[in-house]
Amino acid sequence: MTTDLGTLAVLAPLLLLLIGLGFTVWVDPYIGRERRCIMLLIVVLSLSLIAQNMLEYRYAVMQPRRDLRTVLTIYGYSVRPVILILFLYIVYDKKKKLWPWWVLGGINAAVYLSALFSPVSFWIDGGNNYHGGPLAHTCVISSMILLVVLFLEAIRNRRKNGRWSLWIPAFIFCMIVASVGLDYTTQEGQLPISFLTIAITVGSVFYYIWLHLQFVREHERDLMAAQRIQIMMTQIQPHFLFNALNTIRALYAKDPPLADRTLEDFSTYLRQNLESLNQTGLIPIAKELEHTRLYAAIETLRFPHIHVTYRIEDESFEVPALTVQPLVENAIRHGVRGWEDGVVTVSTRREGEMHRITVEDNGVGFDPEAKELSEGTHIGLRNVRDRIEQMCGGTMLIRSEIGKGTAVTLLIPDQARSGQKE
Repeated sequence: MTTDLGTLAVLAPLLLLLIGLGFTVWVDPYIGRERRCIMLLIVVLSLSLIAQNMLEYRYAVMQPRRDLRTVLTIYGYSVRPVILILFLYIVYDKKKKLWPWWVLGGINAAVYLSALFSPVSFWIDGGNNYHGGPLAHTCVISSMILLVVLFLEAIRNRRKNGRWSLWIPAFIFCMIVASVGLDYTTQEGQLPISFLTIAITVGSVFYYIWLHLQFVREHERDLMAAQRIQIMMTQIQPHFLFNALNTIRALYAKDPPLADRTLEDFSTYLRQNLESLNQTGLIPIAKELEHTRLYAAIETLRFPHIHVTYRIEDESFEVPALTVQPLVENAIRHGVRGWEDGVVTVSTRREGEMHRITVEDNGVGFDPEAKELSEGTHIGLRNVRDRIEQMCGGTMLIRSEIGKGTAVTLLIPDQARSGQKE
């Protein structure tokens, strides 16, 4: 009775872990179909390994069966490297070729299958006692090779997946190595489940956590990429392209040198918008202001009654790409375009540990409480607000009064630096 309770105390947590893992993998929206199938196969093989351990313990201690014990031992030695190979499918890039490791797993299985007719790997004597042969450690050697490959792959991908990603494979590596040592120091028949089986089961759970974190990170990258595309499309509206090209065409009839300079500015403006698609970090404020000046120069050619002025006192910080230019565009399009003497002022200054950017106009204004970032015309402001909050912990303040103008202020913390947020 005591033995049964001890077995249950060891077995129940492992089964609950694997059943919970299988269910979680099945419903996880971040894992693709291929890797979901691999993780579920790992769960099934881990369950079969627990069953193999329990049956081998039963036929070794409680009901000695030499033939069944031999078959079960062969299965246990053969399936452990297969589980590690499946882990390689999860962590390796798709372009990697895994056939050498399947060859290693096949050789390992063949060595232990020889126990059916040869003692080269192991044999069970007439008293149902296990004896290792010259190749008894093939499973351990194969598993250690695969563990090292797994760990090296984790090191290789540490920059892409973040430094934290290295700790989980390192922990699993150390746990499995320690379990092998414990199994060698444990007498046969003392435990119903080997330490290695426990380590592989727990390692499966940790590898799933590692995999889940990777896919969440990839999902966030995809969202950021989609947002950058949306931002670019917001800034390069068809009407702006059409009007800018018409302005350049008209200038060639009146002032060809100015037309050439404007065409060059327009080309640079488009190139910088496209480059922003690949910009995942922060950029110097000077670069963002340069982009803003290009846009403003083209617009003021179309609307000579609009003046854009700059009061730049602080350039020692960084911002997300396409941060100031959308604010100036919003001020021109929705603030001063219909004004006889429209003025848009861009200013930067340092205030303690904050960097302040203000884009102010003397245009039509609006009621912030009634319209604050709610209509389609203000999508540019929403994009800017979301990105400075997410990428550098900044805030946006809006002050507007109907008939007197609007001021949009960005407050950027001093510690915001490019690359700080991985």
